[in-house]
Amino acid sequence: MPDAPLHQMLRDAMPGIPECDLPRFAAALTADEPYAAPPVDAAVPKGRLLTRRHRSTQVYPGVERAYTLYVPVQYDAGAEASLMVFQDGSRYLGPEAHAARVLDALIADGAMPPTIAVFAEPGEQGPGLPLYGGSGNRSVEYDAMGDAYVRFLLEELLPEALAGYRVSSDPAQRAIAGISSGGHCAFNAAWERPDAFAKVLTHCGSFVDIRGGRACASRVRREPVKPLRVFLQSGAHDLDILYGSWLLANREMAAAFAYRGYDHRFVEGEGGHSLRHGGAILAETLRWLWRP
Repeated sequence: MPDAPLHQMLRDAMPGIPECDLPRFAAALTADEPYAAPPVDAAVPKGRLLTRRHRSTQVYPGVERAYTLYVPVQYDAGAEASLMVFQDGSRYLGPEAHAARVLDALIADGAMPPTIAVFAEPGEQGPGLPLYGGSGNRSVEYDAMGDAYVRFLLEELLPEALAGYRVSSDPAQRAIAGISSGGHCAFNAAWERPDAFAKVLTHCGSFVDIRGGRACASRVRREPVKPLRVFLQSGAHDLDILYGSWLLANREMAAAFAYRGYDHRFVEGEGGHSLRHGGAILAETLRWLWRP
């Protein structure tokens, strides 16, 4: 059976996954996607990448993670830089998105202001997913509603990561991004603290019933409009499992944003639950997100 190794890998990572979800999950992860990785221009000067460790002492006591700080060559200590925070940061730095090189190119040609980026990993110690199980603190941090994670960013991780750098406090100069549960996390962080982040980028966002994210669309429709600009992406072969349908959930989010008149864009492609489509259009997406 060709999918057997992948099914076993999923069982090992998520011991409580129902048998009926194994082929669905595997199909979403291995979908044949017509997207190429973003091109890399070797002539564009590279920003610095500094990888460090962080241990939470307040919001997630004792939980550790890695993060990578990106500083563009155009950074000027005499001026405030813009800020972008990526959840599941190593995914964005990897070959699906080449995010650091995309930032290099966009900043060099003036499509983005000089922007410091923090590529944060989820916490390593935690209980895993509801129902599916597993380990790690990713679901606790990324899937939960409320302000815990954004408080962690603002009170713990970012002050450490950005120490010694001048970064704008204007929310219009601050963006937050993520894929899957990290996409839900990015939206939820900006929703809870629009004074900290006004730009949101989600790829295959988990606006489904993992830890309450299914309520996001209703909140957008019912609660006061917030000063956010939001980009969403999902695909025809995205996840459709116990927690819900990712494609339908993202369509519902887009409809809610349209209903309330938000500055938003939703791109629906042919991909599965991956960063391949999002990575292929990352430069275009960031141009849209950072436009005046």
